[in-house]
Amino acid sequence: MERVKIGIVEDDEIISRNIRIILNNLGYDSTLPATNYRDAIEMITNEKPDLIMLDIQLDGEQDGIHLAEKINNDFEIPFIFLTSSADKKTIERAKKVSPPAYLIKPFNKEDLYSAIEICLYNFSKETNPMELTDSYKSNDSVFIKDGYYFHKIKTQDIYYLESDHVYVNVYTSLKKICVRASLNEYIGNFDKNIFFRPHRSYAVNLDHIETINSEFIIIKGDKIPITKQKRDELLGILNIG
Repeated sequence: MERVKIGIVEDDEIISRNIRIILNNLGYDSTLPATNYRDAIEMITNEKPDLIMLDIQLDGEQDGIHLAEKINNDFEIPFIFLTSSADKKTIERAKKVSPPAYLIKPFNKEDLYSAIEICLYNFSKETNPMELTDSYKSNDSVFIKDGYYFHKIKTQDIYYLESDHVYVNVYTSLKKICVRASLNEYIGNFDKNIFFRPHRSYAVNLDHIETINSEFIIIKGDKIPITKQKRDELLGILNIG
């Protein structure tokens, strides 16, 4: 699955540069910043971002609220308002375009991450009410969303799960599929007796373990780290003396 692409519309070069750095650290892709209404429309049309970080105060006659109206009318993209001004008049104008989220400058990494994830979730819920998560459990199988497709994967064909910040990499007999979730959330799709957590960033299918030593587990040639405590626990589960 491709990473979420964030469009940036911000006329302050320092702020836009910092936003790009934070987005990269959080695991998102980002566009080159647009600084005005016209350039923003061109960026949205060409880059097709999944979400827009939108400064309300832009150079020119048409500000971020005008751009938000255009996005609502012509593009199916959620946006987050960014502003250093929280005056009543600005907020009243902003409310009319129904922004999914609103961040007051300065904001930190945690604020930005929370706003993006909530915005994407709420937008997904509104536009695709039957597609609220990346996985759907069905008896001994799970349907995993990969782009615009849902792949039915038998639980027995999943080798292991790997946490990758805001994603989980699902390694299967067919391919690796990346889903947007935390490992703690995602592991709830499966019977707790099938997968074992040898490390905070991994969960392995017990049926596919080939080798265990003091430092790692081997599954299909891949080495998965294991702590001493977890190794002792795993040996007990497998009744290995």
